[in-house]
Amino acid sequence: MSEMLAFDQVVAGYGNAVVLDRLSFALAQGQSLAILGRNGVGKTTLLETLMGNTRVMRGALRWCGEDITRWPAHRRVRAGLGWVPQEREVFPSLTVEENLTVIGRPGPWNLQRVYQFFPRLRERRGNYGNQLSGGEQQMLAIGRALMTNPKLLLLDEPMEGLAPIIVEELARSIRHLCESEGLASIVVEQHPVLALEMTHQAIVLERGTVVHAGPSAALAGDASLLEGLLGVGMTDVQA
Repeated sequence: MSEMLAFDQVVAGYGNAVVLDRLSFALAQGQSLAILGRNGVGKTTLLETLMGNTRVMRGALRWCGEDITRWPAHRRVRAGLGWVPQEREVFPSLTVEENLTVIGRPGPWNLQRVYQFFPRLRERRGNYGNQLSGGEQQMLAIGRALMTNPKLLLLDEPMEGLAPIIVEELARSIRHLCESEGLASIVVEQHPVLALEMTHQAIVLERGTVVHAGPSAALAGDASLLEGLLGVGMTDVQA
């Protein structure tokens, strides 16, 4: 598979504070990647850097063969990066349908297709963003990102604060996007086993750099390695 995305020795952070330290990894076309690590190791900063929201001090970001290190965020969205932030950032005073259509871009993902993918959004299409449950807001955040017709979907803690039944539903949806729709994804998720189940590849960060990279299935099947890398037992990561 050809390379879609690459971080090449990236040093990035906020102001003079370095969070990512010589970070390097690559993602192939149509692949999904889990970003794992303890709290504060740079997982969200990695996504923020990819979206152009941090200061890159050294290194380069490549997207489909182009150096996008200095591109503004709006240009990255137009190039195919779809962003689902941890806070969801649903517009509270707009209806579901308005939230979806306000940033829609031409392509195979349109309003009707998003409604087919998330039937609950069709049912709630006239409700305002602040009238939705947490699970519905997350579906709306993902649906809104799909409306930009991305090549790569970035999901920051997509299951945070959601009921187990909604977590299962969203995990199935994310897997379907990659396996059946061919949409590449990067998932930051606080539950490692869940993240590994949703992805092809995984990297583990420590102090802003990669300390492990490999197939998600292999890491999920190695309890001692997972415990050593993340400092938690399997009972904890499956909770």
